[in-house]
Amino acid sequence: MMQSIDASPRLKARVAGVLYLLTILTGIFAQGFISARLIVEGDAPATATNILAHKSLFEWGFTVYLIEMACQIGTTALFYDLLKPAGTSVSLLAAFLGLTGCVIKTFSRLFYIAPVFVLGGAHYLSAFNQEQLQALSLLLLKVNDRGAGMALAFFGFYAVLTGYLIIRSTFLPRILGVLSVIAGVGWLTFLYPPLGYRLFFYIAPFGLLGAVALILWLLVFGVNEQKWNAQSCDQDPSRGHVR
Repeated sequence: MMQSIDASPRLKARVAGVLYLLTILTGIFAQGFISARLIVEGDAPATATNILAHKSLFEWGFTVYLIEMACQIGTTALFYDLLKPAGTSVSLLAAFLGLTGCVIKTFSRLFYIAPVFVLGGAHYLSAFNQEQLQALSLLLLKVNDRGAGMALAFFGFYAVLTGYLIIRSTFLPRILGVLSVIAGVGWLTFLYPPLGYRLFFYIAPFGLLGAVALILWLLVFGVNEQKWNAQSCDQDPSRGHVR
């Protein structure tokens, strides 16, 4: 007889914690230390000047954004596996919603990098004057921002469902689920973007608090393997059989 050699739930939890931490750090770095430095709200000429003067830094921002999304996709996949014992169907639905948000946010980053080409001085762009190209670049960056906001609405649904599963689980503290639900409800304000952007600076601290608490728990404690295995067998009795 051979036994399954799948990684232990605790190891998966800690890997998920590492990926989740990288998602947060790369997102903060790309948004706070690159985009916020170079993009001047409502000022197309200043933004264009900054992008051209710091082109390499701006392009690195695109790279970091993609790393953020790769980490988030990995986190979503691992959370699906970890939370299946608390509800397979709900965990699958949460994963689909989370991955939809990742797809939307990744696609929106094309609009982030597009100003590099618009401002690059290509011959075929000579039909537009400088002011028009600068305005178009800022418009593309606005679309990128709105795409990221649209993704937050899907992440809101994901966080609510994930929080629900954590509350139902026996292998993670329920308070982590409560914090996730609260954060998710906040992100759902982006279903109506004007409201979401208006409340962002009030919502973000709750989202960050819930994320940091969950990351720390996963990194330090992982999950209670005994309770995870017991709930997994309750959800799918066939898992209790040795192969």
